[in-house]
This record gives sequence, C-alpha cells and structure tokens, in this order.
Amino acid sequence: MTTERPSRQSSPGPLRRILSSAFAIFETRLELLGIELQEEKERLIGVVFLGLAAMMLTMMALITLTVLIAIFFWDTYRWQSLAGITAVYALTAIACGMRARAVLRDAPNMFDETLAEFRKDRDTFR
Repeated sequence: MTTERPSRQSSPGPLRRILSSAFAIFETRLELLGIELQEEKERLIGVVFLGLAAMMLTMMALITLTVLIAIFFWDTYRWQSLAGITAVYALTAIACGMRARAVLRDAPNMFDETLAEFRKDRDTFR
C-alpha cells in the first residue's frame, strides 16, 4: 500500500500569502522612497547651481555699482557714499539671512508621500 500525501506546494497557506503581500508592499514603498530621493537630489542640484550662478552675477553687479557710485561721489561725499552703500548691503544681507532661516524652518517633510503610504498600509493591516 502506498499512501499518497497531497502536495502542499500547490496552494500556499494564508500566512505565506500575507507575508508575500506584506513584502511586496514594502518593496513598492522602498521603490517610491528611492524615486523621491532621486527627484529631490536632482532638484537640489539644479537649485544649488542656479543659486550659485545668481550669487556670482549679483556680486559682480554689486561690485560694479559700488565702484560707479564711489567714482561719482569721489570729490564731494566720498566716505559718506561708501558708508551708505555698505549699510544697504548689510541690511540686505540680514534680510536675506532671516528669510532663508524662515524658509528652512517652515520646510515640509521631505518624504510626505512615502509616509502617507506607510500610514495607509498600517491602517489596512489593523
């Protein structure tokens, strides 16, 4: 007599299906995280490059403007014109620094979409 056992590999059990689904969801979320990181990196590199170019060109323009104003007032109000230009530059730099700090402080979380998907997944399994 031979006893035949039914093959268990034909249909996976419920625990195996749940674990497989959980790993598939986790893999999808990791892919989403990678895509978001890549997009953020590309955006950041572009912004840094444009920002540096803008700063360089602005500095060249400000140096030229300072020289022009100093030459124009050289005979009458030499040091007053240079002091005024310095004060304007300093106040502008302070305003820019305060604005940059506010932007950094109020920046949204970088991975909002990924975290939202993880929360949906967690709520689904409850």
